Amino acid sequence: MMQSILDWPRWLKRLAVIAMDATLAVLAMWLAFSLRLDLLHRPVGAQWLLYALAPLMAIPIFAWMGLYRAIFRYTGFAALTTTAKAIGIYALLLIAVLHWTPWPAVVIPRSMGILQPLIFLLLVGTSRAMARFWLAGQFGSRARGTQDRLLIYGAGSAGVQTAAALRSGSHPYALAGFIDDDPQKVGRSINDLRVFAPAQLPALLARERVTDILLALPSTSRQRRNQIIASLQPLPVHIRTLPGLADLASGRVTVADFHELDIEDLLGREPVAPQPAALHRALAGKSILVTGAGGSIGSELCRQILREGPAQLVLVDHNEFGLYTIHRELDELRAQHTPSTQLVPLLGNVRDATHMAAVLATHQPDTVYHAAAYKHVPLVEVNPAEGIANNVLGTLTLARAAQAQGVARFVLVSTDKAVRPTSIMGASKRLAEMVLQALADQQIHEGKQGSQGTCFAMVRFGNVLGSSGSVVPLFRQQIAAGGPITVTHEEVTRYFMTIPEAAQLVLHAGAMAEGGEVFVLDMGQPVKIIDLARRMVALSGRTVRDAGHPEGDIEILITGLRPGEKLYEELLIGDNPVGTGHPRIMKAREEFMHWDVLAPHLDLLREAIRRDEADAITTLVRQLIPAATPTA
Repeated sequence: MMQSILDWPRWLKRLAVIAMDATLAVLAMWLAFSLRLDLLHRPVGAQWLLYALAPLMAIPIFAWMGLYRAIFRYTGFAALTTTAKAIGIYALLLIAVLHWTPWPAVVIPRSMGILQPLIFLLLVGTSRAMARFWLAGQFGSRARGTQDRLLIYGAGSAGVQTAAALRSGSHPYALAGFIDDDPQKVGRSINDLRVFAPAQLPALLARERVTDILLALPSTSRQRRNQIIASLQPLPVHIRTLPGLADLASGRVTVADFHELDIEDLLGREPVAPQPAALHRALAGKSILVTGAGGSIGSELCRQILREGPAQLVLVDHNEFGLYTIHRELDELRAQHTPSTQLVPLLGNVRDATHMAAVLATHQPDTVYHAAAYKHVPLVEVNPAEGIANNVLGTLTLARAAQAQGVARFVLVSTDKAVRPTSIMGASKRLAEMVLQALADQQIHEGKQGSQGTCFAMVRFGNVLGSSGSVVPLFRQQIAAGGPITVTHEEVTRYFMTIPEAAQLVLHAGAMAEGGEVFVLDMGQPVKIIDLARRMVALSGRTVRDAGHPEGDIEILITGLRPGEKLYEELLIGDNPVGTGHPRIMKAREEFMHWDVLAPHLDLLREAIRRDEADAITTLVRQLIPAATPTA
């Protein structure tokens, strides 16, 4: 019976609470009459009207005060205070009705305006307290019946609210307490949960059998957060981070939705901060087109562009589901924040010259962000014709269409794999850069600088954490499956950045470009992939199994370098980077071929692609990029 009540839909639970409050209002009226008249009251005449009036006045006031919007099974001090205020308003209204309304000649004491609300407050408060006690027992018993125990790191407002939300819902954890480094809090109890010092953690984990630690530190600096994570890494616990408190309190997410550790925490450095004013000037009120809008980078570009309030945002992708997904998401954001922005989702392939020309002619974008590309190194390696056709010739097709339609800015999303490439994918992105560099140079020789031509720019960055095909989602899947984690080589190193950082870089490049530049991000020191794997294993509460620790949980398996894969990546071909208006963004003008030299080679590539001749494609790529050593 109890479980069936808990499983009711939210609207039915609210209806039940309203019915209970209406019953309590009537009961309070009966008790007030009985106490005032010193007998068991039997209403007569107009007294029945007063009995009916009590719930008719109280329920709308309760609803107006938000008492039925909150989760009923959690009532803290704030909720009881709101209840008292609501009944206070109800009491004033009842007193006014009793004083100013001419009642028939029956006994209706004026003191009922005070006595009934006081009894009503006692009944409602008691009902809420009993419900909370019962529900806490229900969920507490469930939690105590499990072996998983949770510590909340951070006894501030976020941690306390999280603990309250967890106690009010069904979850597979028992709360073991708080961890906090504030000496004023250590040793005290908050809502019956003890606050411990970080130094007590090793002993506490063993004594309380803690399996998970939840970081509830929303206002802590990145540096301090990294220090805390580093201190927790040797401990045999799973580190989780907090979802939005609004979602948690509303019941939209539960403990099952607690995130794995933030990707930014795996990065180990401060994220690159945006410059909002520059982005707003470049995007607000403009027409913007994004290709590959359904991909990892393209979709984040769209989210950030939409926040700046463009007049029109055109989404282009050949993947129907990806386009549908991002358009649906953006449409919801647009309705909330930028209702004047026009969203235009378009299915299309950047290799289709006729269609792209029609799209640009119809929508007249001020800026094109070109994120459509094949990027998976092994797949492109065995499909060189498709890789070159999409990444190189598709870029050329779109760039020519942009020139023809007078697009002011064209920004290419590139990769560090374009620097001295060892793969077809990397070579294709370097060729795409060379195409834009050649077109920019051609415009200069034709006297089409500034407003007379299209400003071409390229943005080059390293691996993007959390993007499709990146190592982080793969490693998480492998850890969840019990391993092994596959790493291609012990010495493989990569530069890393987050998806929001990558999108910000692209947008800033579009704002700062003058024509022909390659923009790169100062991403700090590269990270060894095997060190990232070990860090993720440790933060999941497990240990690495190797020769030195045969009892460990997760094995790291070295599989060998894949075709086209490099041990390390570079960001610059030359050594001539210069600063920009952004402290973490550099730019370089790198060597390229003039258009009249490059164009015949592109014609030969086009013909080799038409015939699907992999060897011919590889040979031509090596001729165009002497440093390239693709393996196809």
